[in-house]
Amino acid sequence: TLEHMACFLSKSSGRCQESEYYNGSICQLQQDYRGDKKTLPQSDKRVSSEIEDLALTHFRQAYEHESFINVTLQRKELLAGCCVFVSCRQRDWPITLGTISCLLNADQTLVGGVYQNMMKILNIQAPFINVTDVIEAHVQEYKISTQHVPEELAEDSKVLSKRAVALVELAGDSWIVTGRKPLPIMMATTYLAWQSLNPNKHRLRLSLDKFCQLAKVQKRKPATTRITELKEVLCKLGRELPWVREPVTQNNVVRLVGDILEHRHTLLTRALRTHERAMEADCTQTFALNSLTEEVAPSQISESRDQTANASSVVQPCPNTRGENQEGDGDENHQSEDPEPNWGKRVLFAPPCVLHAKMRRVERPVQNVTGDEEISDSEIDSYIRSPQEVRDFAQMQKMASCSDSGKS
Repeated sequence: TLEHMACFLSKSSGRCQESEYYNGSICQLQQDYRGDKKTLPQSDKRVSSEIEDLALTHFRQAYEHESFINVTLQRKELLAGCCVFVSCRQRDWPITLGTISCLLNADQTLVGGVYQNMMKILNIQAPFINVTDVIEAHVQEYKISTQHVPEELAEDSKVLSKRAVALVELAGDSWIVTGRKPLPIMMATTYLAWQSLNPNKHRLRLSLDKFCQLAKVQKRKPATTRITELKEVLCKLGRELPWVREPVTQNNVVRLVGDILEHRHTLLTRALRTHERAMEADCTQTFALNSLTEEVAPSQISESRDQTANASSVVQPCPNTRGENQEGDGDENHQSEDPEPNWGKRVLFAPPCVLHAKMRRVERPVQNVTGDEEISDSEIDSYIRSPQEVRDFAQMQKMASCSDSGKS
C-alpha cells in the first residue's frame, strides 16, 4: 500500500541527504495498489515505471522548494502521496484524493492543502476524471465475492460495477452528483446495486452499516443521505412504469431498479411530462380561486365602507397621511420578510444548492440617533389626543376624584 511509501523520511532527523529521500521513494512507489481499473483482472499489479518516474520527478521538484524543505515529516509524507496522486491522474489512472488520504491514514483536509500548495509551486495541472471512471476501482475494495461471504450475499465485481455505473449516471441526470464528494456517491450506488441485483430477504434487511462491515470497508456518513436521495429519484421514475400496479415507495423500489435503469431515458421523459401537467393543473386551480376572490372582493369592500362611515360618527379617524405611511411601511416590511420562492421546489429535479439553499444573513444598517432628528407631522399627530380621548380622560379624572372624596 501507499501507507509506508514515505517511511524513508524517518531515517534521519532534520534535513537529510537528497539521495536518501529519492532512493527511498523509488522503493516505496513500487508498492501494490489495487485501484487500477485497467489492470484489475490481474491480481498483483504494481505502479508502472512511467508513473513511478513521473511521481519521483514531481517529488524532487517540490521537495527542493522552500515551502517543503523545512516542514514536518508528516507534511513530507503527504507531499509524497500527492505526487503519486498527480502522476496517476496525468497517466489516466483513476484515483481519488480520498483514497490517498485513507492509505496515508491522514486527514483529507490536510492532504488537500498540501495538494493545492504543490500544484501552485510546480505549476502543473491534473486532469479531472468522471466519477464513473473510478467506480470499477472502487468496487474492488468490497470483499463480497464467494470467497469472503455466503453465496446469497456474494456478487461478481464486473456485474456490480456495471449496475453501479448506471446508477451513478442516473444520479448525474438528476443533479445528485453536482457538488458532492465522489466516495459517498460511489458507496451509495454500490450498496443499491448490490441489493437490486438479487433483492432477496438476506440483502434487503442489511443496512448500510452492516453492509460495510460485511464488505470490510469504512462507511462514509454522507452515503446514507445519498441513498435516500437516490431512492427518491427511483421512486419518481418507478411510478411511471406502466406494469407496476402497487404504490412505489422507498421500501420496495429496490426490486424495480433493473427495469428503471433499462428504460431510464423514457421514464425520465414521462416523469417530466407528468410533473408539468400537475403544475399546470395547480396553476389553473390557483387562477380560478383568485378570479373567484376578485369577484367577491368588491361587495366586501362596499360593506366595509358602510361600516366605516357609521363608525366615524363615534370615533374620529386618524389623518390620512399616517394611514398611508403605515400601509406603505407594512408593504415594505412584508416584502423584506418574505423570502424569494425557491424555484427548485417547482421542478422535478434540481441541484442540491437550490433545494437546500442557505439563508443569507442580511445586515441591517446601524442608525445613529443623535436627538436632533426631525419629527414628521404624522408622528406629532399620533401624540395629540383626539376630542373623544380628551372627553374620556376628563371623565376618568372626575370619577377618580369622586371615589377619593367618598373614601375620605
